[in-house]
Amino acid sequence: MRNRRPGQQVAQNPSWQTRLTTYLHQYHARRAARAKPVTGFVSQPEPRSIGLFARGKQLLAGNFLFAGVLTTSPDGSIWDAQGDRDLVDQELHGFAWLDDLAAVGDGRARAAAQAWVAEWIDDFGDGTGPGWTPDLTGRRLIRWISHGLMLLRGLDRDAQDRFFQSLGQQTLFLSRRWRAARAGLPRFEALAGMIYAGLSLEGMEDLTDPAIAALASDCADHVGPDGGIASRNPEELMDILTLLLWAQDALEASARPVPAALTDALGRIAPTLRSLRHADGGLARFHGGGRGVDGRLDQALARLGATGRGVADMGMGYARIAAGRTSVIVDGAVPPLHAASYNAHAATLAFELTSGRRPLVVNCGSGVTFGADWRRAGRATPSHSTLCMAGYSSSRLGPAQLVGGVLAEPLIDTPTDVQCIITRMDDGHRAELSHDGFRLTHGQTHARILEMTLDGRGLVGEDLLTTLNDLDKERFERACGLTGGSVPFAIRFHLHPDVEAHVDLGGAAVSMALKSGEIWVFRHDGHAELALTPSVYLETGRLKPRAAQQVVLSGVALSYATRIRWSLTKAQDTPDVVRDLAPARTDDDDASFEDEHD
Repeated sequence: MRNRRPGQQVAQNPSWQTRLTTYLHQYHARRAARAKPVTGFVSQPEPRSIGLFARGKQLLAGNFLFAGVLTTSPDGSIWDAQGDRDLVDQELHGFAWLDDLAAVGDGRARAAAQAWVAEWIDDFGDGTGPGWTPDLTGRRLIRWISHGLMLLRGLDRDAQDRFFQSLGQQTLFLSRRWRAARAGLPRFEALAGMIYAGLSLEGMEDLTDPAIAALASDCADHVGPDGGIASRNPEELMDILTLLLWAQDALEASARPVPAALTDALGRIAPTLRSLRHADGGLARFHGGGRGVDGRLDQALARLGATGRGVADMGMGYARIAAGRTSVIVDGAVPPLHAASYNAHAATLAFELTSGRRPLVVNCGSGVTFGADWRRAGRATPSHSTLCMAGYSSSRLGPAQLVGGVLAEPLIDTPTDVQCIITRMDDGHRAELSHDGFRLTHGQTHARILEMTLDGRGLVGEDLLTTLNDLDKERFERACGLTGGSVPFAIRFHLHPDVEAHVDLGGAAVSMALKSGEIWVFRHDGHAELALTPSVYLETGRLKPRAAQQVVLSGVALSYATRIRWSLTKAQDTPDVVRDLAPARTDDDDASFEDEHD
């Protein structure tokens, strides 16, 4: 049996609900494995997922990069991939890597895909193993059905029968267990997979209508009026949009009516995602999300055309101010709560800035693929471009729980009052924000004002710490007493690793050079200590964190109100428009692990 390893990390005391859910998954998976209901395709949706050619070539070379760990096995199987078992299993058993092999598209890629699918059927098709969860099963069904022609080509009758038998077993399991998937992306994956199976597989037609009705219900219940979702993860929202478009395409191709709730959800999501895109087309990296696979969002938005409103100032709780070639996106809402917070970050009032094709100010990102320590560090406030009080995060991490087979920690003690006002002025754009995440511990409310010039050449910021009432003053004085009469704070501006920065003007400023040739200068009002220190940039698909730098303003709060002013402006000799010909690094860095491995 492949993919079993002792010492797998599990929750010490999983709840009875978790134990019951796991038992029911196993029971229905084994029960479904005894059925033989499918003999072929009725119809087949066209493959619409975007694979990566370079990554497909690496898979064929035996370089298996999953969950941040590279396993080299030139003559081996993808099922030999090593790493954190929970995370690796999530990637392997969802079969999204079939998209990469399909992007290569030659006979060798087809043979590898067929062999690795057959190995899954041999080792896990009896209902055992970590792949029998509703979300992974839905994801897997979509890939197997979409790439069915590639997977079946040249197979003998016995191999084809085993393939269809496994599809039927997985579909029956999904029909019985989709309700156990967590609301949000996991359930959308499960339902989209069931729709694909119901429309495509002989004998499964009766599952289609219930799946369509459930998907429509989830669209109405779990996509908010503003097009947002509870996790507030921009990349997750993009994945949901993609799944809904695939479901819509499959229904239309089968001459089935598309539910109004699905169409309405697409109309709400699309403009929200437009507002969450930076000037370079990448998504803002917040609450566990990355920039997104290159081309996927473009493809989805192009499909939807002019659906919904244009680019908004607010989307899913994020404020967007943009002018010229510059975009700023800032987290201006209460963090995700409860079950939606397992991947959420303590990022309140953090911002990112992109100029043209070049990210300048960023957040460190999700460290989930680099182990538990990096995952926790990436979620903490110091890993974001915002203010942090005395080493405290604006939200804290709660006790670990077993969620979908993976240990996860919810956010607790989050800000409860987050304000955001955007004003369009004659000479630019202004965002005024505040949160109370430090009020219980330090008696301080953090307010942030960001003003962008009308030409996008400058961003002026102001961070304010203040007490609002007598109780706040008591808390502040108590905190001061514990830390020697004042409360330290730091305002961080994490820089993208492609930015070359150095301290200038005798320590009063930092000059930052982008690969486009633009020069930006950071200055402050002198009421804090300026330093340029090491940072990291965390990317999915990397072997290790990328080294980067951060600008840090360090100070102490001595009184009930502390104000720090700073600015980010283009140097005077930097033109408004530059001819940016330097290649851009992608976040899904197929080439990057070649660079690091060579």
